[in-house]
Amino acid sequence: MNTPTIPAAGAETPAGFRCGYIAIVGRPNVGKSTLMNMLIGAKVSITSRKAQTTRHRITGIQTLDDAQFIYIDTPGFQTRHSNALNKTLNKTVTNTLDSSDVILYVIEANNFGPADQQVLDLLPKTVPVILVINKADRAKDKAVLLPFAQQVAAKHDFAAVVPVSAKLRFQLDGLQNEIKRLLPENDPIFGPDDITDRSEKFLASEIVREKLFRFVGDELPYTSTVLIEKFEQEGNLRRIFAAILVERDTHKSMIIGNKGARLKEVSSQARLDMEKLFGGPVYLEIWVKVKSGWADNEAGLRAYGYE
Repeated sequence: MNTPTIPAAGAETPAGFRCGYIAIVGRPNVGKSTLMNMLIGAKVSITSRKAQTTRHRITGIQTLDDAQFIYIDTPGFQTRHSNALNKTLNKTVTNTLDSSDVILYVIEANNFGPADQQVLDLLPKTVPVILVINKADRAKDKAVLLPFAQQVAAKHDFAAVVPVSAKLRFQLDGLQNEIKRLLPENDPIFGPDDITDRSEKFLASEIVREKLFRFVGDELPYTSTVLIEKFEQEGNLRRIFAAILVERDTHKSMIIGNKGARLKEVSSQARLDMEKLFGGPVYLEIWVKVKSGWADNEAGLRAYGYE
């Protein structure tokens, strides 16, 4: 991708400047979070192979000389879990669609199933939609990619169809040009150096949750989350105290691991990522709490930051 050209501080917004909200939607595990991180050039949304890693409405911001892109990464819409947590996440997706200026509908190359169709059926007719065919580099037979794209494109009145590889940054400039064309002419909403509207406290909790998914993997229960119980800053040093919330004692021992080895690895890797993102040293302390039924309690979900 091209290096962003940021408007100088105090400079007037150039004529024809475009700014708007871009929702990124799709079934779980199509690469929505990776796509947003690569588009803005910073990691503000966590990624893993585990379905529905993203649980919140994450905003990533990129400001160029002639446009400001406000990307909204959404949870993967799915029906596998029917508890209050999943219903809340699905509601986040549908609410985001109606309030966006452009929608990126993300699917995997040569892979379109009922779950993709479910998301497609949610797309409003009043918002322009770009069909983004991700992981195009993985398509074993490139010859079938074009007919596949044509087949999916026939299902909706898409404003554009763009095959990409988010991980390899392939075609992301082309995608961004298509998005910019559809954005309304507006003054920028955020500052030129902003990359997200989320707090450092929130980003810290997401980083810990990502490391949980990466180091515990498929063993990790779907109903687990991370709470930042204390976030203090002394100069450039951040002191962060985090609690991992699970529903059963067996889940707790699974996360802690043999002689605490797994929890130590989660903490170590999370701290390194925080230091890179925050640009300073981090003291991180993590422990595990058991709270049965938290994921099926709507009042509790709001208390834990779920919209």
